[in-house]
Amino acid sequence: MDKATFGGLLLAVGGIVLGLLLEGGNLGQVLQPTAAMIVFGGTLGAVLIQYPLPVAVSAFRRLAHIFLEPGENARATVEMLVKYANQARREGIISLDKELPNIHEPFLRRALTLAVDGTEPQELRKIMELELDNQAEQEEKIPQLFESAGGFSPTIGIIGAVLGLIQVMQHLDKIDEVGRGIAVAFVATIYGVGAANLFLLPSAGKLKIRIRDEQVIREMTLEGVISILEGMNPRMLESKLLGFLTQAHESPETPPEVSSA
Repeated sequence: MDKATFGGLLLAVGGIVLGLLLEGGNLGQVLQPTAAMIVFGGTLGAVLIQYPLPVAVSAFRRLAHIFLEPGENARATVEMLVKYANQARREGIISLDKELPNIHEPFLRRALTLAVDGTEPQELRKIMELELDNQAEQEEKIPQLFESAGGFSPTIGIIGAVLGLIQVMQHLDKIDEVGRGIAVAFVATIYGVGAANLFLLPSAGKLKIRIRDEQVIREMTLEGVISILEGMNPRMLESKLLGFLTQAHESPETPPEVSSA
């Protein structure tokens, strides 16, 4: 679990709810299903108009990544590449063919397959960099979708508030209910602004970080495979790959140094 995401949501929502209660309000005042339907339904509809369905589906699948720590460990990738470099040095690059079925990361498996098949390093780089560029172009649409949703949401909330006010104005003969009706109408604005600033825009920011980290690991993987193909010394390869790592790729459980067998 990503403690930062859960902690941030808890602090943000808890602070707002606590402030409401301290001001003498209650949760029933802001729990309005109609307002939620207008804001979330309208925002989702606007997003689907702007983005193709496959992009939207992909984005919602990736949403789970903001609640979970990345499963792809950069240091584990370095260790794996150093291991392959040692094996290729002892037994030849062809010996890595038997390792391919055990590799679950698609990018690494494709790059190593090309290397084992005898692709020249320059040609391998061109092929895999083209894949990197295409994948990056697709992935950048995911945080953009949530940024767009964060822009639509407050405006849809205003629409919901105006719709509520229209209903209130039609019943001015019941003046004792006008104040309560106006308060209910503005709940849609709270939903719209809250969804944008507490979830949608922060989610876009975190997904940008997650996606960039994944891209760095793939770039590191490509350099590692090409270096193995070129016959680089495993210790030199390790030093080269560690240059890709930043503090964001560190974890408390990983040792400060990677040992090469």
